[in-house]
Amino acid sequence: MTDIILEMRGITKTFPGVKALENVNLKVKEGEIHALMGENGAGKSTLMKVLSGVYPYGSYEGDILFKGKACEFKNIRNSEQLGIVIIHQELALIPQLSIAENIFLGNEQVKGGIIDWNGTTVRTRDLLNTVGLSESPNTAAGSLGVGKQQLVEIAKALSKEVKLLILDEPTAALNEEDSDNLLNLMLAFKQQGITSIIISHKLNEIMKVADSITILRDGKTIETLLVKEDNITEDRIIKGMVGRDLTNRYPERQPKIGSMLFEVKNWNVFHPTQLERKVIDDVSFHIKRGEIVGIAGLMGAGRTELAMSIFGQSYGRKISGQLFKDGKETKLSDISKAIDNGVAYVTEDRKEYGLILMEDIKRNTTMANLKGLSKWFVVDDYEELRVAEGFRKKLNIKTPSIHQKTGNLSGGNQQKVVLSKWIYTGPDVLILDEPTRGIDVGAKYEIYTIINELAAQGKGILMISSELPELLGMCDRIYVMNEGRFTGEVPRAEANQEVLMKYMTKSRG
Repeated sequence: MTDIILEMRGITKTFPGVKALENVNLKVKEGEIHALMGENGAGKSTLMKVLSGVYPYGSYEGDILFKGKACEFKNIRNSEQLGIVIIHQELALIPQLSIAENIFLGNEQVKGGIIDWNGTTVRTRDLLNTVGLSESPNTAAGSLGVGKQQLVEIAKALSKEVKLLILDEPTAALNEEDSDNLLNLMLAFKQQGITSIIISHKLNEIMKVADSITILRDGKTIETLLVKEDNITEDRIIKGMVGRDLTNRYPERQPKIGSMLFEVKNWNVFHPTQLERKVIDDVSFHIKRGEIVGIAGLMGAGRTELAMSIFGQSYGRKISGQLFKDGKETKLSDISKAIDNGVAYVTEDRKEYGLILMEDIKRNTTMANLKGLSKWFVVDDYEELRVAEGFRKKLNIKTPSIHQKTGNLSGGNQQKVVLSKWIYTGPDVLILDEPTRGIDVGAKYEIYTIINELAAQGKGILMISSELPELLGMCDRIYVMNEGRFTGEVPRAEANQEVLMKYMTKSRG
């Protein structure tokens, strides 16, 4: 592991108004797992897009050397021909096509000018076996869960005789079991001599697999750490990422819990297409003013389905039960009624459901409450600018302008725009579904601070998270969910990971 397989020298990449990378240097040893870390917006994904040819030669300054030879990639195909394959955070499978068709799309197995379907099927089975998938090659990719789709993406990379595998946030949307499987697969590839670069915000995962860590901050190389030789800790990585010690991952808070704000009683929800399947089964809970209430549960427990069914019945059918706000029963039969009654929902999928990525920050900030800045059904442009600029400053959204396209922001800043959008509706109850997914520790701390400020204003917060330390660090009470039911309610003083996990795995009995 002494040979350098990849060297990037003096990489500088500029977008209009923003210098995304400035004189970045990176060296990766052959056969190692090299982690690339930094806050959202540090330039990690941009650097890998330069490497893989997404940003072609000539659109950046600096040099790329692969196996000692200078490279001038004009597109992704050029880099893949050398065995450099990138798997982006947003999976690129076509749901309607089969696994085999997805794996060899653009790389078809051909005999005599005709696709060799038998050879394609045999090769696909071999690749699926390598990544640990037992599905038929003819299975539609869209019928697979996210974890299995990620493995199909890796099988697709292996079909291109990969020598350097780049994984951008590969476990961001995976549950704990699928994440472990993927990390173990990376370690197995390492034994086979495949070099990997992984971008991740999950420090525990990086500590498990990485040999080296290069940290970027504000588009510049800060340092490269050798995990075992330098006795690296998570706190040491955080210091490199944010430029300071983050002694407490969660901001201090003195809760001031007031009167009963929101109650859900005997809530039942059936699946939208599987007509007899009850997804939420007789769930009851409450939130008081100034209280942060958590919901813990394993993937598939029904947490998101519960939240969406409450928020204007945006999920499910045959919904029954009662909702009370300030002691009065209320009907939230659609999203407009939910907003009008002071209930807001921050989705777990900000890119698909939370934002219009092609629109600017200004429009995304105000679109859930156009009534708040309209006169005689006409939007007051000056007021819209004032509101959006106010949220940009208040939530510290890092952008040169509120006219910037939201899709160009980092994940953490996109999440702040989503929060701005819903805070502007003036909610009393704010449902946060995985509010820090795919966000670095520095941005997480800022989001936590915003949540605490909202609670201090007397709002009720319902926080869904797959990260137990996050729930333990932020919540006053935690409900635990399994198979569509609440299996426990744990006050902050009694909560720990063992107690929560016991309830999370408790069967219906």
